[in-house]
Amino acid sequence: MATQHSRTAARLMISPAVILLFLWMIVPLAMTLYFSFLRYNLLMPGMEEWAGFSNYRYFLTDPAFFTALRNTLVLVAGVLMITVTGGILLALLLDQPMWGQGIVRILVIAPFFVMPTVSALVWTNMFMNPVNGLFAHAAKAMGLQPYDFLAQSPLLSITLIVAWQWLPFATLILLTALQSLDREQMEAAAMDGAGPLSRFIYITVPHLSRSITVVILIQTIFLLSVFAEILVTTNGGPGTASTTLTYLVYVQSMLQFDVGGGAAGGIVAVILANIVAIFLMRMIGRNLDA
Repeated sequence: MATQHSRTAARLMISPAVILLFLWMIVPLAMTLYFSFLRYNLLMPGMEEWAGFSNYRYFLTDPAFFTALRNTLVLVAGVLMITVTGGILLALLLDQPMWGQGIVRILVIAPFFVMPTVSALVWTNMFMNPVNGLFAHAAKAMGLQPYDFLAQSPLLSITLIVAWQWLPFATLILLTALQSLDREQMEAAAMDGAGPLSRFIYITVPHLSRSITVVILIQTIFLLSVFAEILVTTNGGPGTASTTLTYLVYVQSMLQFDVGGGAAGGIVAVILANIVAIFLMRMIGRNLDA
């Protein structure tokens, strides 16, 4: 049993790391909060002045804000639907004994280690290019008109690219959970006359429910900050068709040189992300207690 002296020594030893992490998070957040109350434009250096809540009012009344908020929610929901559904199906497939199972698992997980910028470039030039892309050649081979994904369905295209990146993560988590399923329970259900679909619905899915909620929580936190894929592929366009909150903050800060407005947008995005995170944590807590 740890004594008071040992607990104090342990706190002292971990305190430098805790303080460093705290400063690493709080200093940028405090600076962003401070800049959000300033009228600070990079084209007019030295002319900063207190603006109060005008930056927040400007950002929240910007017509692009609600479009960006809707696009963000659609992107997150679309990626989660694809990755959770595809992850379950791939986990079921990879859980079956097959020749070269280890190599197949490595190939399935590999896209998760590709940098977002690289994967976006590959999809843009190799697959979705309306002239030289694989999809365009396939359409021409079938006598169809090539479809310009990034111009006609920009948000759907980005959703597919991001889902391709995150599908291996969901597959890995769900496959690990699937391997902990009691095989005797499945065999007993089969002996009682339960078909494959019934076993999947009443045994496999409830067993995977906790892992699914963990996948949803972790992916949602990261998906709310998707940026590189949008910058490389569509630049938020056409118009604001693929602009998300993260990209709108970038436009405000770096393209319009309005640091104050961009900082206010960043604070708004942080608040919305925390609201979503709290909701998901409560949902997971109820699931774990069940």
